[in-house]
Amino acid sequence: MWYAKKSRLIAVALGSACVAAMGGAAPAAAHHSFALFDTTKSVTLEGTVKRFEWTNPHSWIFLDVPGPQNASEEWTIELPAAGALAREGWNANYLKTGEKIVVRINPLKNGQKGGSLESFTPGPPRAQSR
Repeated sequence: MWYAKKSRLIAVALGSACVAAMGGAAPAAAHHSFALFDTTKSVTLEGTVKRFEWTNPHSWIFLDVPGPQNASEEWTIELPAAGALAREGWNANYLKTGEKIVVRINPLKNGQKGGSLESFTPGPPRAQSR
């Protein structure tokens, strides 16, 4: 009889540990969700780099884009992590403040000025030393 109680305690303990482990994994999986972005749409933006943040878990481009009546609108573009960008040849100095670029993004679903980077085109020709 005591074996049954011991087995039940072990089963409950293991079950609790599994639930706790899965609960810890859910936020990590949620972090990598693209649910914020409308992946059925692409928007092309041409603008001037206001700031480039080389960070983890995501890097960012803050882009000044001419809006209605040439008023500047700041768009926030999410990029992959710095390590992933480095494997593509990027570095912390890849984009300079004031540089003209063209990006294609999946826009935010909520209509705010931002999105996830699909493609990048530099403005004037770049030096190979970057």
